[in-house]
Amino acid sequence: MKWMIASDIHGSAYYCRQMLGAYRREGADRLLLLGDILYHGPRNDLPREYGPKDVISMLNGVKQELLCVRGNCDTEVDQMVLEFPILAEYCFLEIGGKTMFATHGHVFNPHDPPLLKTGEILLNGHTHIPACEDMGTFWYLNPGSVSIPKEGSAHGYMTFENGVFQWKDMKGVCWKEKRF
Repeated sequence: MKWMIASDIHGSAYYCRQMLGAYRREGADRLLLLGDILYHGPRNDLPREYGPKDVISMLNGVKQELLCVRGNCDTEVDQMVLEFPILAEYCFLEIGGKTMFATHGHVFNPHDPPLLKTGEILLNGHTHIPACEDMGTFWYLNPGSVSIPKEGSAHGYMTFENGVFQWKDMKGVCWKEKRF
């Protein structure tokens, strides 16, 4: 099973279209969104083609393929217009023999981690900075941001298949890989 993992769309219709195009090109079975779907947040500039209503329409169109966790910019009013659940603070995934704790990153993060067993993976977005770090007892992975990347990183996402994570830009160019 192939997963695509993305975060921080922040209401950008332009980058949501690119993300869904990448999802189709990747041939992934599921799309895991790590929060901050519709609203850009008070600390961010408006992303390119800010259009939350368009993002709603695009994501509702693939609702059966989505798994989402709540970001710090996601609210109950967002859930009223989205036809898939977005308000879970986290989820556990058991994929390919690896346990992953997926969350946005504003509550649980590498500096304030959840209770994890040795070797487990913490997946989060929030920082808008891609990451792959061995934290000693667990791994911290971050796909970066779909629409508002920071620290010179690319608009991007990750894939996970057969024990391999790949970090890619929106054109699908892989620039980092980690095998577990």
